[in-house]
Amino acid sequence: MSGRPPTEAERNQEATVYIGNIDEQVTDPVIWELMIQAGPVVNVYLPKDRITQQHQGFGFCEFQSEQDADYASKIMNQIRLFGKPIRVNKASANKQRSLDVGAEIFVGNLDPLVDERMLYETFSRFGPLIAQPKIARDDQFQSKGYGFVSFDSFEASDAAVEGMDGQFLMTKPCTVTYAFKKDGKGERHGDAAERLLATQAKKNNYSLQVAMANGF
Repeated sequence: MSGRPPTEAERNQEATVYIGNIDEQVTDPVIWELMIQAGPVVNVYLPKDRITQQHQGFGFCEFQSEQDADYASKIMNQIRLFGKPIRVNKASANKQRSLDVGAEIFVGNLDPLVDERMLYETFSRFGPLIAQPKIARDDQFQSKGYGFVSFDSFEASDAAVEGMDGQFLMTKPCTVTYAFKKDGKGERHGDAAERLLATQAKKNNYSLQVAMANGF
């Protein structure tokens, strides 16, 4: 449970659950002892504040198998620890892809003390996020000074770019723009093609909801 935290690449994402709304009194061993009731645990990681060394209210638990993670997300969600119901869910890659419309922004020039929780609290006010914000980190888990935030709509990401570019987070003005696509062609998210696909997907989803409501 101690030592260097696993990177996202090292962690088996399909066997990992996200744990949120964690009381400040909860420790890594407490999470370990709770989650081991669902199956063999490989790693527990609660991101810590660099100054206070207190966890930031969320964390991750990696199990030996995907089945154990599925089971944990079903039986551990809303379990109370120190009076607070924790949120436990397994972010399916397929589910995330279905929600991902391309509304991903890049946040640069970050103060070293800015963490994932601060990014979440800052940017989630512009609209729902489809995943926890990510800060690029080195092998010692120190911030590289930039991160990424993914919204569920371009309305939210547009508002975030307009509202936060040049605004101070801690001691430095951050730069906020659309992130580069991962295909390596140098194109940024937020182009007309992505926006059209997002609009069509929203219409299709609405039509499906109407059909289900009418019993089809």
